[in-house]
Amino acid sequence: MAGLVLERVTKVYPNGFEAVHELDLTVADGEFMVLVGPSGCGKTTALRMVAGLEDVSSGTVRIGERVVNDVSPKDRDIAMVFQNYALYPHMTVAQNIGFALKLRKLPKREINAKVRAAAAVLGLTEWLDRKPAQLSGGQRQRVAMGRAIVREPSVFLMDEPLSNLDAKLRVQMRAEVSRIQRRLGVATLYVTHDQTEAMTMGDRVAVLRAGVLQQCDEPQTLYDRPRNLFVAAFIGSPAMNLYEARLHEGARRLTIGSQSVALPDAVLAARPALAAYAGSRVVAGIRPEDLPAATGTSGQTLEGDVDLVEALGSELLVHFSIDATRVHPEGSQTTEGDELGASGELTSSGAGIARVDARAKVRAGTRATFSLDPERLHFFDPASGEAIWR
Repeated sequence: MAGLVLERVTKVYPNGFEAVHELDLTVADGEFMVLVGPSGCGKTTALRMVAGLEDVSSGTVRIGERVVNDVSPKDRDIAMVFQNYALYPHMTVAQNIGFALKLRKLPKREINAKVRAAAAVLGLTEWLDRKPAQLSGGQRQRVAMGRAIVREPSVFLMDEPLSNLDAKLRVQMRAEVSRIQRRLGVATLYVTHDQTEAMTMGDRVAVLRAGVLQQCDEPQTLYDRPRNLFVAAFIGSPAMNLYEARLHEGARRLTIGSQSVALPDAVLAARPALAAYAGSRVVAGIRPEDLPAATGTSGQTLEGDVDLVEALGSELLVHFSIDATRVHPEGSQTTEGDELGASGELTSSGAGIARVDARAKVRAGTRATFSLDPERLHFFDPASGEAIWR
C-alpha cells in the first residue's frame, strides 16, 4: 500500500520568500486529492517538492513508508502529468507512451503490451501510429496520461493538466481523468486554480492561501461548513455573498443594512457560539442558490435593487445591490473603488448575486424580493475571519 504524506513541509527561497508554510497533507492509497487555490498560493511549489523538482526547506515528504526528501526525482516512484503535455513531436503516440519503459530497457514485447493496455483504457488504440501534431488537445492530454499510467507509479502528480483545453473539452476530460484514476486506484495529488474542477473531481480538496493550508475536507463539507471567510468566498460559483451585519435581541435578530432577519432556535442550536456576539458585528454569508425569487408573502425575505440579469437557460443569475457593506476576504479579487476595512478585509458596496429559477419574473432596474432561509445563513467573526460554530 502506497500513499503520500507531507509533514510540516516548508519552502523558503534564497530571497527569503516563503512559498509554502508547514504544510501537513496526507493522500491515502487510491485517493484523489485536489490542491486548489488562487494563482501564486504555493500549490505548484508543493507539487514540485513532492516530485523532487524543488528542494524542501524543512519538513518531511514520504511516499509509502519511505522519506524521499533527498531522493532524486527518477527514483521516487512517481509519475507527473504537466499542463503543457510535454510530448515528443517526432515520436508516435505509442512511442511517447512507452518512452519511459524503453529507458528502463524493458523487453519490447512487454513495452508493447503495456502501451496497448494503457491505450485501451484511454481510448487511444486507433491513434497509436499518429504523431502529436495530428491529435486534438484532449487526445494529446490523454497521451500524456498514458505515459504516466504505463509506469505504474505509487503516486500520480498532476499540475493543472486541463487548463489548456477549451471549456467543453475540459468538462469531458474532468470525467475522464476521474474515471481513469478510480480504475487504477493510485494515490493522486492534483493541482488546479479552478474550484469547480476541484469540487467535481476530488475525494478531498485542500484549499491553500499564501502558502498556508486553510481547510482540507470532502467537497460537500467545504461547501456546507467553510472554516473561514477565505474558503467561503473561494468555494462555490458564483461566490458566497458576504456582508457586514449585526446581531440584536440576544442574537435572535440579524440586521443586514436596513433589513432585518429573525433567527429561529435552530440557528442558535447549531451555532451556540453566536450568543456571545449579541449586540456585536458579524459577517453574514448567503450563497446565491439560497436566495430563490420569493413566490409569496410568507417566510423571510431579502430585497435588492436589480442591476443585471444573466439568463443561462435553466436559471437566472440576478445581480443586485443592498444598503449593506460587502466583505471580500483579504487577497481575493477586488474591483476599483474598494477600500480596506478596519478588520483587514477589503470592502465595497453591497453587491450580491442570486441564483433563481429561469421562469422568475425579475428585470433589471426593478426591486426584487428573494426568499431567505435563516438556517442556510453562514456566520463569521469579522476580526479573525473564522466561522462561528461552537
